[in-house]
Amino acid sequence: MKNKLLAFILLILPLFAHSDDVLKLDWLDLIPQQERNQFDSMGMPKIDHNGGTMQQSLVGGVRQELNGSMVKIPGFVIPLEGDDKMITEFLLVPYFGACIHVPPPPPNQIIYVKFEKGAPIQQLWDVIYIVGKLKTETINSELAETGYLIEGVRLEEYDDE
Repeated sequence: MKNKLLAFILLILPLFAHSDDVLKLDWLDLIPQQERNQFDSMGMPKIDHNGGTMQQSLVGGVRQELNGSMVKIPGFVIPLEGDDKMITEFLLVPYFGACIHVPPPPPNQIIYVKFEKGAPIQQLWDVIYIVGKLKTETINSELAETGYLIEGVRLEEYDDE
């Protein structure tokens, strides 16, 4: 009973956050609680390696209750739009090399980021925090399908606290 109550509180907590509050997320937080047993500790679906070519697994849903939340999440950047100084659109992924190596993570482990004012490219080679408004929105890019979109507000240096 305590576990169910705790899970319920954790699921609805973002709904009661003030618009000025920033919800700090880990990648596992993007996977619905009832589906987490389908993923390994890295947020990747448990894979049967006996199949043929490796394609993006579309297993897992998104957490609709996070839609519209102001969030902060760490990740690695895969540039999509911009120039040699600034990028305006990119994929945020949980580990270095995701989407470049096969297969890419599932959609609920890739975030499409639109950064209207642009993000300086020199800050994007290491893990960073993205702060912005999270939307549960499917976007298909050349590299992968994403389950979330962040309208980026700012970048922050990563700290592992």
